[in-house]
Amino acid sequence: MAWLQFVLILGIMTALVVPVGKWLHNVVSGERHSAAERLTYGLLGVNPDERMDWKRYGLVLIVANLALLLFAYLLLRLQGMLPWNPAGLSAQAPDLAWNTAVSFMTNTNWQAYSGEQSLSYFSQMAVITTFMFISAATGFAAALAFMRGLAGRSGDHLGNFWVDLTRITYRILLPISFVLALVFVWQGMPQTLNSYAAATTLEGAVQRIALGPVASLESIKHLGTNGGGFFSMNAAHPFENPTPLTNTLHILSMLLLPSALTYAFGRMIGNLRQGWVIFGGMLVMFVGFLITVYSFEQAGNPILSRLGAEQTITATQAGGNMEGKEVRFGIAQTALFATTTTAATTGSVDSMHDSYTGMGGLVPMTQMMLNNVFGGKGVGFINFVQYLILGVFMAGLMVGRTPEFLGKKIEAREVKLVMLAVLAHPLSILGFTALAVSLPSALSSLNNPGPHGFSEILYAYTSGTANNGSAFAGLNANTPFYNITIGLAMLIGRYLTLLPMLAVAGLLATKRRVPASSGTLPTDTVLFGSLTVFVILIVGALTFLPALTLGPVADHFQMLKGVVLK
Repeated sequence: MAWLQFVLILGIMTALVVPVGKWLHNVVSGERHSAAERLTYGLLGVNPDERMDWKRYGLVLIVANLALLLFAYLLLRLQGMLPWNPAGLSAQAPDLAWNTAVSFMTNTNWQAYSGEQSLSYFSQMAVITTFMFISAATGFAAALAFMRGLAGRSGDHLGNFWVDLTRITYRILLPISFVLALVFVWQGMPQTLNSYAAATTLEGAVQRIALGPVASLESIKHLGTNGGGFFSMNAAHPFENPTPLTNTLHILSMLLLPSALTYAFGRMIGNLRQGWVIFGGMLVMFVGFLITVYSFEQAGNPILSRLGAEQTITATQAGGNMEGKEVRFGIAQTALFATTTTAATTGSVDSMHDSYTGMGGLVPMTQMMLNNVFGGKGVGFINFVQYLILGVFMAGLMVGRTPEFLGKKIEAREVKLVMLAVLAHPLSILGFTALAVSLPSALSSLNNPGPHGFSEILYAYTSGTANNGSAFAGLNANTPFYNITIGLAMLIGRYLTLLPMLAVAGLLATKRRVPASSGTLPTDTVLFGSLTVFVILIVGALTFLPALTLGPVADHFQMLKGVVLK
């Protein structure tokens, strides 16, 4: 039954690649602007006919994001004085407001707070939901600019950031989110501005139940691969994820646009095979990680079979490791959700990753470290292509020929920029992790000792740098140190990996195409796709395996030996 669910959901995703990919391509390649779009350009005071090179495109992206970040910070600091605050919540602390504003502007959606206990309805809508649209559209806009540069059909121009941002928001994200929100309301999600509900318990106490505009947030949360949650329990909360159908729709929403981008790219460059090679490489890695996490979680925890009532516990473990998981979803959908949310850099969770087996918890962490197994917001696509370029370069070195990609020669400048993007990611993850484990004040936030505690810190900085936002749990990250450093990790992960690749696209856009010859290495074949996956896994292993060995791998071996740390 589990394998049938996997095949069915991934089959639906694959079937949607072509129609959604065509739609994406038609939206971004059209010349006409709608009335609403022209009104938006007028309000922003921008010229939609301006053509931007990579420097101009990147500068506008950074400045716009910075202005919105400061605006979000201001709203969070003034929350107590703003409307739609039925619980009378006060403003977030300065370091927490900084972390929250950076998190949702970079599409990380890391939450060092409890949603219903920290944010008013107004903040949930004006900051969280609004920025879920803007940050997702920003990432997809950057991916489209990157594609145009690789296609190289408009000189050094990569398009217009404001046009891309507006079209993606109005024509793609808003329509799908609106339909999804209606389906979610039908399935039982709240969508209201009324005050919290009051319920009387069996003991006679009055319990306040948080409500709010949940369905509208949930739709863009997964479609835009944002993550975060209206409630502290995230997608495990019955108001955010009431039924197996909503769980399935969440999974498909996360994969919908990242997978379709590969087909849109194939159409943009006039080579559909190249798009399918990228899709195939991503899918192969995804399935491999899915099988890994499902197998280890289904195998269960052998320590429990040695404790107490042998028969009862053995029977429980026959169903696998259900600790931290919802019975209504089971291990199969939980494993698929965990694999999807970290592959698509969404960060939403319907289970507690902290309670997974060591090797089960390794999978979400590894996918974020690689950051190109589908990925979200277009960034996963960009990261996969950077390894395509790296693979072409390495293959060129082996045969003694100048490497080429899509008919463009890959020279020293492009390789240096690619390596800057490749190295920024692990430097942030491993550097901040090393800093945290060396400070007693940072270690005091841990709830678990040994390898599991190390995994919690490593996961936090991996999640922040990968702009994922999911948490391993067990770590109190709402401290000035973690709020500031994880915020910095989010900025590094978003911009120091994105901007160098925009520069690569800008440089390639100005180059002439070189006619294919007998020495040209084709990049649209299964063989080269396999080579790229191999390069990704090897580079990832060489970079992160020592840290993973100290964390989840050691944690798993301790579990197998029956070691319990207190």
